[in-house]
Amino acid sequence: MLTIALFALSGCGDSPWNDPYPSSDAQSNTYYSSFAERPKHLDPVRSYSSDETAFLAQIYEPPLQYHFLLRPYRLIPLSAAEVPVPSYFDAEGNPLPQDAPVAEIARSDYLVRIKPGIRYQPHPAFARGPEGGYLYQDLTRDDLDGINRLADFRETGTRELTADDFLYQIKRLAAPWLHSPIAGLMGEYIRGFGALADELGAAEGQGALGRVETLRRARLSGVEVIDAHSLRISLEGKYPQFIYWLAMPFFSPMPWEVDRFYAQPGMSERNIQLDWYPVGTGPYMLSENNPNLRMVLERNPNFHGERYPSVGMPGDADTGILADAGKPIPFIDRAVYSLEKESIPRWNKFLQGYYDSSGISSDAFDQAVRVDAQGEPILTDQMRARGISLLTSVETSIYYMGFNMLDPVVGGDSERARLLRRAISIAVDFEEFISIFANGRALAAQGPLPPGIFGHREGEAGINPYVYRWGEGRPMRRGLDEAVRLMERAGYPAGVDPETGRALAINYEAVATGPDDRALMNWMRKQFAKLGIELVIRSTDYNRFREKMRNGTGQVYMWGWNADYPDPENFLFLFYGPNGKARSQGENTSNYANPEFDRLFDAMKYMDDGPERQALLDRMLEIVRADAPWVWGFFPKAFSLHHRWLMNAHPNQMANNTLKYRRLDPELRARMRHAWNAPVTWPLWLLAATVALLVLPAWWMVRRRERSTAL
Repeated sequence: MLTIALFALSGCGDSPWNDPYPSSDAQSNTYYSSFAERPKHLDPVRSYSSDETAFLAQIYEPPLQYHFLLRPYRLIPLSAAEVPVPSYFDAEGNPLPQDAPVAEIARSDYLVRIKPGIRYQPHPAFARGPEGGYLYQDLTRDDLDGINRLADFRETGTRELTADDFLYQIKRLAAPWLHSPIAGLMGEYIRGFGALADELGAAEGQGALGRVETLRRARLSGVEVIDAHSLRISLEGKYPQFIYWLAMPFFSPMPWEVDRFYAQPGMSERNIQLDWYPVGTGPYMLSENNPNLRMVLERNPNFHGERYPSVGMPGDADTGILADAGKPIPFIDRAVYSLEKESIPRWNKFLQGYYDSSGISSDAFDQAVRVDAQGEPILTDQMRARGISLLTSVETSIYYMGFNMLDPVVGGDSERARLLRRAISIAVDFEEFISIFANGRALAAQGPLPPGIFGHREGEAGINPYVYRWGEGRPMRRGLDEAVRLMERAGYPAGVDPETGRALAINYEAVATGPDDRALMNWMRKQFAKLGIELVIRSTDYNRFREKMRNGTGQVYMWGWNADYPDPENFLFLFYGPNGKARSQGENTSNYANPEFDRLFDAMKYMDDGPERQALLDRMLEIVRADAPWVWGFFPKAFSLHHRWLMNAHPNQMANNTLKYRRLDPELRARMRHAWNAPVTWPLWLLAATVALLVLPAWWMVRRRERSTAL
């Protein structure tokens, strides 16, 4: 009984019983979140996954970044002093004006100037002894006795970022043993890149140290270091989209000392390698990497400093997102990411206040969000009562239904096939799809360009007039009667194929192998059945589906695309004839080809954003809307929830280095955690009282018997 009472009283301490963190951290300036999958690569030359970028973007600093608040997405300097403007030259090396015809441009030069005074995080690779020599650059296996992790090295050092570090990283992109996913693309543009890759191929059989030395000595003709803080990158011809690659981790600086440090014998056996211990100049450094439990980022004590943005979009000042304008960042000292493979424990910890922000799984959606009369998502009363805020943003992605334009029925440029595709585009109700299968978390697409991408138009000017009309201040899907009339004009009255006298049959290539896909397939059949079309579901696994796409043997399918960079070229090349999947294994999965579109695309992709480019984009969108190679589908929306003690949680689909902008109120968080997780002790006291009522009479009887015996 005494034990139970003491246990109940222990609930009166300062920390809730279920707090997963040390009590000493209760009011620390620490951000808490989670991750579901172990990051595979933390070497920026190899990483190309969003779960990896979530960490890398806080640690590494490529030359450029995306502005936190401005839309359309805008590049601004990060480690570079300014956004470089390309210089153009003809085949003889003569300079050309900015508006020179593309055919005359043989070379584009990007002069990248680096901010002086940027220093790397503390790391053993930079440690030097009293005589100035490196302490840990010539280690043997015996020297590593007792060393099992990076923190076991006693000394650390740092040095200033130089232009040579960017050159070394670009050479690493060409190294065949590192298997960079963008090596092929860069080989098309950076001068001398392909020749360097061929040269480095001979070094692939060398040991790790030998490969590092080969990289240091190698020359790359297209990249020239001018001085300690500037380098010139030369491209073949004109490639305006290259500027966006300078904002990706691939182009983060890499010191040769770090590469050589990790290449020493015995390091990889101890998992002391760049894929595990990244080294950067950013606001945070990875202080703990235990992907089976947690990953921890801490302030980089050598961070050069940055300030919170002072400008935003109209209305941003009213939302409070500019309250910290001009203040030094980062605000948060530490970020702890815990492994959570299951959505329910992750969600419960968020509700308890142990995670500062959260996405919304399908299981928790109804608990968190409801849809109002206007179809807009709003928080439930329970969420509002806790002061939780909801942020939504349209992702730079599109999911679409595609027609194989090589198919004799749904494809081609005949008026008959075009009218059939338009009829199907009206009948397949993606607003209904979004409501049923996406919890309302998407925006019906009017074309291939998502919001935030240059060329996207809002309002009536941006609708697809073949599927929608403008009314009541919004796009309204055209009636099914219009789709039926289009079917009649196409020669399929009531959906009947005149060649067979039966319902027109169309094959749908589905990646649907489980019971959960049945509802989706039934919905698809109903959409086509509105027009009298029989939809034949051909289910397969993803590998077989991709084979059908490569061979051009499918008919109708669904797929998606996520932007590599926020430029219309990255979406419209999905309709460029020479990129046809069946003919040239490009990303034009519908094998669409329109000579006028291709001509406009060739002109548009080399242009800077402005009225002239917008006019070309408007015409290109008109062409693909009229031809309807896709049913445009939807742009997914990202939903995230944030507790009231987390400030500056602003959606940005292109920037990944946003931790530095966030700010916490740890005291408020501690109070809310205590209030929300107060232990319920009355059942323990009731149990103690019940036990007492049962035990005390028996104890009294025993004592009484003992006394009577003694007498």
